[in-house]
This record gives sequence, structure tokens and C-alpha cells, in this order.
Amino acid sequence: MEQETLSIGGMTCAACAGRIEKTVRKIEGVNTATVNLASEKLFVEYSGTQTLSGVKEAVVKIGYQILDKPKGTTVTIPIGGMTCAACAGRVEKAIKKLEGIESAAVNLATEKATVVYNPLKVRVSAVREAIEKAGYTALDFSKEGAVDEDKLRKEKEIRTLRTKFIVASSFGLPLLYIAMVPMIKIFSLPFPKALAPMNFPLIYALVELILVIPIIIAGNRFYTVGFKNLLHRSPNMDSLIAVGTTAAVIYSVYNIFEIARGSFHAVDALYFETAGVIIALILLGKSLEAVSKGRTSEAIKKLIGLAPKTAIIIEHGEEKEIPIDEVIPGDIIVVKPGAKIPVDGVVTEGNTSIDESMLTGESMPVDKKSGDKVYAATINANGVIRFKAEKVGSETALAQIIKLVEDAQGSKAPIAQMADIVSGYFVPIVCAIAVAAGIAWFAAASAGLAAVPPGKSTLEFALTIFISVLVIACPCALGLATPTAIMVGTGKGAENGILIKGGEALETAHKINTIVFDKTGTITEGKPEVTDVIVIGGGSLPPAYSPLRGLPAPPSAGTAAPEGIIDALSPPSPEDLLLQIAASAEKGSEHPLGQAIVRGAQNRGLEIFATESFEAITGRGIEATIRGRTVLAGNKKLMDKKGISLAALETDSDRLAGEGKTPMYIALDGKPAGIVAVADVLKKSSKAAIESLHKMGIEVAMITGDNKKTAAAIAKQVGIDRVLSEVLPQDKSNEVKKLQESGEPGRGATNRHRRFVAMVGDGINDAPALAQADIGIAIGSGTDVAMESADIVLMRSDLMDVPTAINLSKRTIRTIRQNLFWAFGYNTLGIPIAAGVLYIFGGPLLNPIFAAAAMSMSSVSVLTNALRLKRFKPAQEPKKREG
Repeated sequence: MEQETLSIGGMTCAACAGRIEKTVRKIEGVNTATVNLASEKLFVEYSGTQTLSGVKEAVVKIGYQILDKPKGTTVTIPIGGMTCAACAGRVEKAIKKLEGIESAAVNLATEKATVVYNPLKVRVSAVREAIEKAGYTALDFSKEGAVDEDKLRKEKEIRTLRTKFIVASSFGLPLLYIAMVPMIKIFSLPFPKALAPMNFPLIYALVELILVIPIIIAGNRFYTVGFKNLLHRSPNMDSLIAVGTTAAVIYSVYNIFEIARGSFHAVDALYFETAGVIIALILLGKSLEAVSKGRTSEAIKKLIGLAPKTAIIIEHGEEKEIPIDEVIPGDIIVVKPGAKIPVDGVVTEGNTSIDESMLTGESMPVDKKSGDKVYAATINANGVIRFKAEKVGSETALAQIIKLVEDAQGSKAPIAQMADIVSGYFVPIVCAIAVAAGIAWFAAASAGLAAVPPGKSTLEFALTIFISVLVIACPCALGLATPTAIMVGTGKGAENGILIKGGEALETAHKINTIVFDKTGTITEGKPEVTDVIVIGGGSLPPAYSPLRGLPAPPSAGTAAPEGIIDALSPPSPEDLLLQIAASAEKGSEHPLGQAIVRGAQNRGLEIFATESFEAITGRGIEATIRGRTVLAGNKKLMDKKGISLAALETDSDRLAGEGKTPMYIALDGKPAGIVAVADVLKKSSKAAIESLHKMGIEVAMITGDNKKTAAAIAKQVGIDRVLSEVLPQDKSNEVKKLQESGEPGRGATNRHRRFVAMVGDGINDAPALAQADIGIAIGSGTDVAMESADIVLMRSDLMDVPTAINLSKRTIRTIRQNLFWAFGYNTLGIPIAAGVLYIFGGPLLNPIFAAAAMSMSSVSVLTNALRLKRFKPAQEPKKREG
């Protein structure tokens, strides 16, 4: 399956988005299609080489535009020294010879070459060299590919809407004044005598017509799009406006003819100001909406803005500054103090500290030396380094984060499904209600069952109802309610180092009532250290033990097997000897505890012996052969499996476990030799994070392979509610599943309330459990496999980000519910009022102008409410009281 994101032009409301989704999903080869009205993008997952072109054709066919981005990178290079057409032809020919050039056009009049090229195959420097070799001068150039196409398009849209609104309001205000002042007798407002409707009705009517024409031209899009969709039997918001205002204008034009024929009373039946002011108000609403939409995607713009524009590479032994898009893997890049790292890579020379806060949120600079990884957009605090470029363009960590956030903002939350269903039927239903209400009131008034408002005819009365219903209905609010909140919510998360992968994850997170933390590297720092070494028998080794170092050949058959170990030529202490054996056996292990034992031996300056064989026993420990001796290192399960009695070590083991340390049993040739205890330091934020989760009513569990006593000791330190100990890695997902099936905390397994479980781990070892959980939360730098295995990725290793993520989800879902309540409530109340329900009971009749104002403000209010999420603050550790 392939994925593509297409920018769509011409959408105005939820009906448009729904129509595009419905059309695209019918195409063979399309798996999923989702339209985000707020960002105006279509996210499509498909298979087949021709499917994407079919999607584009289908979208264009139903009346919308595909706003394609240029495939290659475009550069305009000014050229000096050209004198005639032959020069231009020669330069063009020289450029086209280069591999990776998609097109090249030289304009002699402007003396510029416009080149479209593939940056992976050719650099601009090579194009400049080709021009120089042809005998001309390549001057400084500007890159069009670096421009944010979406930003330019949206800025142009805002400018266009503002201009149209200014035009519409410039003509709409005098039109409203002319139409309303003669009817207002209370105020003595100035009015031209030449336009007095009772004296010069035809001139009065023609002036109104002249004033409304520029307004109709300014709102021409409502008519072109609205009537086109009406003809395609898929009306949208534009259709409602187009039909309503057209009815008002046509009726008014008919009355001009009546005035011309001598029916001067028809001057009271002109509705040009209704059409004009409706269009002006809706253009105002659309302008405000466009500005608000732009603000919802500010988080993405900030992330894009982090990337540097140039890089200094070493070429032929010299430093050379080139555009960032020209950097290729393998380039050696120089970064000076205060400069940004341009791409991802590995340090080859120099030492420095790098501020990675823009990616991880960690405020402290990270020390870097040769062999360490560096990431694009991070800042070199001090020192000059050289590094080898490894990942460029869309492969960098920053680009992956941007892609992750964009995908999340394009996804839909399950809560939006009802709005989508309603939006699909909304406009046709509104049209039906408008027609039915208009006909019903006309019939009732004609039969004398309803009183016609003073100064109106029966037809005018029915027309007012018809227009008001069409204009007040607002499918926009329904379409914008969910995507705007998701865009702001996921963007705010990204700003705080919390990457939420989609609307579904965002919605599910607010339901979480149980969180399971992996112990190592999550609750603890993940950097365990050796704390105790205990040799069996209290430290005195029996003299019958054979030496391990300098040992002759292993005993032959029939010889009694050695019982243990004594020192050789330069004897270490019994504890060091045991640690030496354990470290030698663990040398090939990748487990954090095994690596801690190796580090502990190295820190004591102990020699590490070579192993003749090594086997890792998952969830239990290791078995190795050293100089013919079989060494076992692991937990109680391993010793039980091998039939080794631990009775002599039980007291020490229990004491160590009670202190929160992990006892690793060591056995030699099938007999117990001692214990190496390892402990991991708790993260500073662990206790505060768990306290915050408790305040939110969330039960906290810890899952670990440690024995019960060690796990219980650590759990007690941080306030864990439930401990799942001695769990093998492959069984973690089953434990999560058991929790999910056990019922909501405090209610028991038989209750109908489901337990929603989040799993917090490193995203690699815990991948099955992360997948099984309702929400998988991975902790890490955001640059490894964690991104693929979890629903939420925490860029920092700070556990306070877990309650922050849950709180952000709760706030976002609350905002979505508020938006949907407003959108549904507004339409549920507004449409009946416009249809004259209040008028039945002696209340007022809604003027179409007020209906238009209400409609414009409803979508703006939804956007404004979503933007309140930008004020969200992350959870903070409680400050300790002084004194």
C-alpha cells in the first residue's frame, strides 16, 4: 500500500469534504480516503500504479482542484555574458547534458535560466559549473523550491477574500442605507431626494440594482461552485447561499419590471440589500475563517522553520557553503559554534555540546564526541565539529516528526463519524426544509391561516422564510468542529515533545483508566549498576576449589569435578573473582543487567575472559562456557530450571530484593557460587508523574521481569498500585490483555465498564505489549523504532509527559465535544427559528440578513474555540516547600 497527501482547492464546507471522500473511495485500488477540511488536504492510501492519477481525475471531475507541488526542485540562475539567441541555446544545451536535469529554459531577455532538477542526482553547483564551462557567468540565484507553497497559497486566499469583502462591504453599506432609511421613520437620517422611493421608484430600484452587481461579482464563487454542485446533485454551503440570494435578486428584478410597468407599490418588495449584505457578511466570515485555519497549522510551520537553509561542506579540502537540499549522504559537514546542524549524521571530528531541546524538549545540552549521532535543526552550543551526513531531506528525524504530525492532523477521530454522516445529508435536508417551509407559509397565508407581516405580500413572506432557512444553515461548523481541534491539539503536543499519531489515539487516550509502566528505562533510568557481590559461604572459598585462571586442561573422565574457584597467581578477592566470572559470562549479553555487570567488572579493572560458548535464555539469564567450566547467570527461574538449590543464598536474596535491588544468581558447574546484585536509579520525575496520574483517577501498574520482592520495593518508592513481577518479555502483552479484560478499576471484572489500558515502554522490547494496549506510549529520543510501535511517542524521557499527554487528550476531546454541541445546537435551533417556528407563537420573524450574520459567526466561533487549545500548559512537577 502507498500513501499520498494531496492539496485540494475549492472546498467550502463539510459537504464538499464528504463528497470527495465518497467519490475517491469508489475508485478501484483505493483502501482509505480522508479529507481534512481545516488543512484542505486529501489523505489517500492506495495500491496500483494508475490509482493515484485516477484519484486526481475523479476529484477534478466533480469540480475541485488538485494543487500539485512541483516534482523537482526549481532554481532560477541569473547569467552574465549572453549576447544573442545562440548564447541562450548554448547555455540551455550545456545544462541539459547533466544527469538529473528535468527541464532547463534560458530567457535571453531576462538573462536567467530556470532549471528544474532532482537534488538527489545533481547539485546546483554542478549546474553553475556547466554554465561557467560554457563561457558564461553564473550569478547569485534564488530557489523557488524552498518556498512554502501551502503558506503562499493560503496567504493569497486570505488577501483575495479580504479584497472581495472590502468590495462587497463598500457597495453593501450604501445599499443597506438606501434600502433601510426610507423605512425608518423614527430617525431623521439624511437621504437624497432624487432617490425617494415614493417619488422616483424606478431610479431608486435601479440604483439598488447597480449597487448589488459588484457585490454579486465579488461573491461570484458562491454561484459558480454552488450551482455546479447543485447540477451534480451534491449541493454544499455555496449552493444554499447561491439559491437564497439568487431568489432574492430574481424576485427584486421582477419587481423592477413591475415598477416600470406602473406598479409603484412594488418598490416595497425589493430585496437587493438582503442578497448584498448576505454575501458581504459571508465573505467576512470566510476571511476570518481562512485566518483561523492558518493559525491551526502553526505548529507544523514552526517545525519546518527549525530547519537551516544552508550547510558548510568540505569539498576538495576546502569549506563550501551550499543550499541544504544539495547535501547528500556521505558529505563531510562543518558546524561552527551557534550554528544549526543541517542534517542527521555521525560526528567524525571534534567535541561539543548540542542543544537538542527543539526535538526532545530536554533543556540541558548533550555532549557529543566522535562516533555520536547528531540531528538536523539542533544547535551546536560550543566547539567546532565535523560530521558525516547520513540522513538528508525527508529521512531526517525532524522530517519524520513533521510527517508524523501532518499525518496525525489529517486523521479523523471516531467522535467525528456522526458529524460526517450528518454532513452528507445536511444540505439536501436543509433545501427540502426551506422549500417545504416556504410553500407551507405561502399556503397558510393564502388560506388566511397565518398573518402576513405588515408591508409584505404573501409571496414576499414565504420568500423571506425560504431565504432565511437556506442562509442560516451552517454545514461549515460541523465540518470544522473536529479537524481544527485535532490539528491544534496534535500541534500543541509536538511543541511539548509529545507526538500523537492520529485522531483515534488522541480520542482513546482520554478514556485511559489504567497505565502500565515497564520498569527498566521507564520508571528507572535504565542504567543499572552493581551494588553488592556476595560469595556463597560468607566469602571464604573452600581450598578444594581449582583455579580458574592459569587452569590446566579440564579434568578427565573419572576425576572428581572441581567444586568451585580459588584464585591463581595474582589472587583477587573472592567477590572480585565472582564478579569477574559473571562479567565474562555476560560479555555477549545485550540485557541491561548483564551489561551493568560487565561495566562493574571493568570499573574494578578486572580482566574479562573469553567465552567458548554463549546462550541467552530469554527471560531467565545466560549460560556460558569459560575455560571448560559451565557458568550460569540469571534469575531464580533459571536456577530452578537447572535444578540448582538456592537455599544457602535465600536470606541474602530476600534482603537485597527488599532494598529494591535485583539479585543475579551465579552458578558454576551446576553448583551455586554467589549473587551479584544490580540496582537501577529511579528517574527524578517518576514519583511526581505517578502522583499526577493518581490525582486524575488513573490506576498505575508496573510490569517487570524482576522477582516479587525487588519489584514491590521499587513500587513502594514511587507509589505504584499494582505490581506485575517475574513477567517474561513474550508474556507482557498477555498481562496487558488480562488487565483489559478485568473490568474498570474498582468495579470488578463483571462490570460493563471496560478497562482502558495504556502501556508505557521503550517501544522496542515492549512492542507486543504496546500493540496490545489501547494506547501504546513509547519513551525515547524520537529517532528509533519507538515511532513505529506506539500510538504516542514522548521525545523526552520525562515521565511527566505521560500525564501531560492524557490531559492534552482530555482537553482536545472536550473542545471537540463543545464544537460539535455548538454546531449541532446552532443548526438545530437556528433552522426552526428561520422556518418561522417563533412566528407561529407570536414571536419575531428572522430577517435573512441576521441569519447570514449568525451563519458566518458560527464557523468562526468553532475555530476560535479550537484555538483556545493553544493556551494548554504541560503538567509540572510539584515544587518542594522550602523551610
